[in-house]
Formats: sequence, structure tokens, C-alpha cells
Amino acid sequence: MTELPFAYGGAPLRGKLRVEPEDFFVDEQLGFEASGSGEHWFIHIEKRGANTGFVAKQLAQFAGVTERDVGYAGMKDRHALARQSFTVLAKKGQDTDWSQCAIEGVTVLSALRHARKIQRGALRGNAFVIRLREVDGGRDAAAAVVRTIAAQGVPNYFGEQRFGRGGANVEKALAMFAGKRVERAERSILLSAARSELFNAVLATRVADGSWQVATDGDVFQLDGRSAIFGPEPIGDELRERAARGDIHPTGPMFGRGELRTTDAVHALELAVLATHPELCAGLIAAGLDQERRSLRLMARDIQCEWDGADLITHFTLPAGAYATTVLRELVDWH
Repeated sequence: MTELPFAYGGAPLRGKLRVEPEDFFVDEQLGFEASGSGEHWFIHIEKRGANTGFVAKQLAQFAGVTERDVGYAGMKDRHALARQSFTVLAKKGQDTDWSQCAIEGVTVLSALRHARKIQRGALRGNAFVIRLREVDGGRDAAAAVVRTIAAQGVPNYFGEQRFGRGGANVEKALAMFAGKRVERAERSILLSAARSELFNAVLATRVADGSWQVATDGDVFQLDGRSAIFGPEPIGDELRERAARGDIHPTGPMFGRGELRTTDAVHALELAVLATHPELCAGLIAAGLDQERRSLRLMARDIQCEWDGADLITHFTLPAGAYATTVLRELVDWH
């Protein structure tokens, strides 16, 4: 991540991140609430120092069901304080007393009945409150960067969490593509890392040439706040203006089988970048993944910063699939 180009010249501040789990607070925004009736429990929890998979397993054990009967929208950082929701299939003939559920690092905030299982990816976004400690650097310059991020967004890089400890998942993916056998669950993680590496490479090239938020000949666009994409189509003043105000965003490839949807200058750029990673491209095609698109720009909604002595506290909301550290890297060189 340190080698990827910055949008605004590099972080004006330096500081420490995740000194304590409470320094990184994330509140899941599903966009819906418990229905109040149905065959599932809708469990809202707060967790500290526990990963989502561990919590799901413990909830299943407490309720006497299988892990397949537990649903959640997405993974939340282990080294954080996080609030998120799970659904747990209600065991027939059993009225579970969730006040007696004791999981280390987990507090059950509420338990209501719900009509259906929460599916992966079924969330609107996440709200963050992040404290960076012992911060130094230019505060006026930082305030200017925050204003720019609010207006123009940041490059929508996949964060370091996507690539595993020490960024090793890409090398593991290459080994898997070369024939090394891996478990099914790990295979999915490695495929995601390979796609993310290619996406970040394309995005980095467009950040370097200044086109990551500009409507360019051959671009495919995503509507802001929605999954819908359109294009390519002739670039005129209307598309340029919509991109400039953040109504639409250029997209990059989530690589797989099939032809790139882009044309003209953008198509040529993407082909050139992808050609530098032939093993990853071939492996993803052989794995049967299809071409998809992802926004090149990430808008951090309601971003605010305040100082508490030498600590900087940041607040913002991101859409599903985005990384808070991707926003922070434009502001703070964190360790």
C-alpha cells in the first residue's frame, strides 16, 4: 500500500493507529432493521478484539445450530470495537435466552425475531470513528486535505487487509494457480486478493496520470451510491460535469473471463496494465470468475476531524466494500 500513488501529494500527518481496539470504531449500517417476527433471531452485538467468523461460530454453538444457520453481511476488523448484526436460525421448540450468551469480547445489545437470514454483502455501508494517537505534522495542511477529500473523494484502493499478513496472499494465489492445493475457504480469499491486486494496479496508473476521477474516452461509469453501471458512451460536457461533482465515477476491472467492457484510451490502458500480470490474469480466468467493475473513486461521506490534544479523531461513513484505511492514508502516515 505504501507504494501506491497518493491523490493529493502524500499524507501531511504522521501518527499511530489501533493502539487500543477502541481507537478504531466501526458501526455497521445495514439499511434495515429486525422485522419482529420470523424463524430467525436478529442479534445486534458489540465486539472487541474478536473476528466476525469467531463470533458467528460462538453464536451458532450457543443457539444449538450449525454455522451455516448464522448470517452476517460482512467481516469486521478484529483489532477494533465494532457493532454489527447477525441472524441465527431459531431452533424449533426452543426459546433462546440471549441475555445468557457469554462470548469473550462480545456483548449482545439486542435480540429480536426476523424473517430471513442476512446475506453476505447486504449492507448499505459502515460508519467509522477512528482515533490516531501522537499525531504530528501540518494541521493546516491536514484541514485542507480533509476539505478536498470531502469534495473529491479518494482513490478506491483495496486496503491492506485484503492481502493478508505482510501482503502474502498474492504470492499464495500465484502458488495456487501454479497447482498448489488449498482449502476451499482459503481459495476464495486468494482469488479476491488476486483480483484486488489487478484492480489496484489499474487504479494506481490512473491516479498517477490524474484520470482516476475524470470522464475519459472509453470509460465505464458507476452511479454514486448505487451498483448500477453504464457506458461506454461518447464523452461530452454532461458526463464530465457529472464526474466532476461526484454523481458518477469511472470504474476499473475486477478481472475474470470475458472481454473488458471499456473501449478507446481506457481500454488500452487497462490492457497494458493487465499484461504486466499474466499469471494472475490466467489464474482468474481458469478459476471461472467473470468480468466485473468497481468504482475508482471512494466518497467519504460526512467526514469530520477534531483534535484531542495530540490525538486526531476522524468521523466518516463509507459504502459497503470500502476501506477506512484507504481514506486515512491520504491524511495520516500511520503506523
